[in-house]
Amino acid sequence: MILRSSYAAIRPANPLLVSQTLSSSNEIYELGFFSPNNSQNQYVGIWFKGIIPRVVVLVANREKPVTESTANLAISSNGSLLLSNGKDGVVWSSGETFASNGSRAELSDTGNLIVIDKVSGKTQWQSFDHLGDTILPFSTLMYNLATGENRVLTSWRSYTDPSPGDFMVKISPQMPTEAFIMNGSTPYWRSGPWAKTRFTGIPMMDETYTSPFSIQQDANGSGSFTYLHRNFKLPRIKIEPEGLLTISRHNGTGWVLNFKAPVNTCDYYGVCGPFGLCVMSAPPKCKCFKGFVPKYSEEWKRGNWTGGCVRRTELHCLGNSTGKDKNVFLPVANIKPPDFYEYASSGDAEECHQSCLHNCSCMAYVESEIGNPRLGIDFDCGFLEEKIWRNE
Repeated sequence: MILRSSYAAIRPANPLLVSQTLSSSNEIYELGFFSPNNSQNQYVGIWFKGIIPRVVVLVANREKPVTESTANLAISSNGSLLLSNGKDGVVWSSGETFASNGSRAELSDTGNLIVIDKVSGKTQWQSFDHLGDTILPFSTLMYNLATGENRVLTSWRSYTDPSPGDFMVKISPQMPTEAFIMNGSTPYWRSGPWAKTRFTGIPMMDETYTSPFSIQQDANGSGSFTYLHRNFKLPRIKIEPEGLLTISRHNGTGWVLNFKAPVNTCDYYGVCGPFGLCVMSAPPKCKCFKGFVPKYSEEWKRGNWTGGCVRRTELHCLGNSTGKDKNVFLPVANIKPPDFYEYASSGDAEECHQSCLHNCSCMAYVESEIGNPRLGIDFDCGFLEEKIWRNE
């Protein structure tokens, strides 16, 4: 049996041993060595202190467990965190070095492991820049097109194996952004575009929804998603090994699930194929938009809807047409805009309508609450078979 002692900080002369833990100042979070399946494999992780069973929110050495009882987590004089596995040497490091006269590592009450310069007091490295499968309040998903940086969530391989799994959560660089669950490189679920305080494709996020999220995007190609929930104790967003995205909180006696996705057939990305509409009946089923028919009728009848729908008759681009050949838009309520949308600057609903009507590459439009312009749904005619319209 290992008797654990608690540390206030990791310093060059005081590494963290297997038998020790590092606690945040108010003992909300704890860092130490753990084994998720009671094997000899040990990982350095951060978890909620005092919550049983243990809930790990970050793992440092996801792909390289240590097995030696002499393993330790140390900090070098130049501020780099080093995980050593006894005689095997360093198996993981933070990968950062700094011109420093000495540094220490502390665990904050937000669950952020911070490396601090001894002289300046500045943060040299923080774990919030290196997420695992969990977002905590004040940690951030982000992208930067200029630098190529993407901060995402990655699921565990299984509930007992913290190595990177198949599922990833990211925000897209579209304007406005939306959240995606990816299964490898394939979209698995999406939230719909962001509109001021909510994601438009999540039914529970209606006009009355009080959002715990903050979205920032700029014209330079960078964006961020931050979880800001202050009303609950120990809230978290997590991507589970099987691809389920959950938002939960601890009420003092147990975990309460506030949100999960996907939860039904209609939640899965592209289940009805191009120009298909998923109806959340019992059981869920797909149908084609008015004026469209199944592309593969026999497959459609068998419940394989991925082939989607095609137009019954060819659409001619006649923006100024009249009479029986006049093109019109049919309103469709309670659907997500397709993910290949384009932000269109239009003064009002009628201008948005006319802009799309006179643009031969525009298939549809939607009014959005993202600000004064509207959100146009714009497609390039030359890519309709590849940039396919998907309505989940």
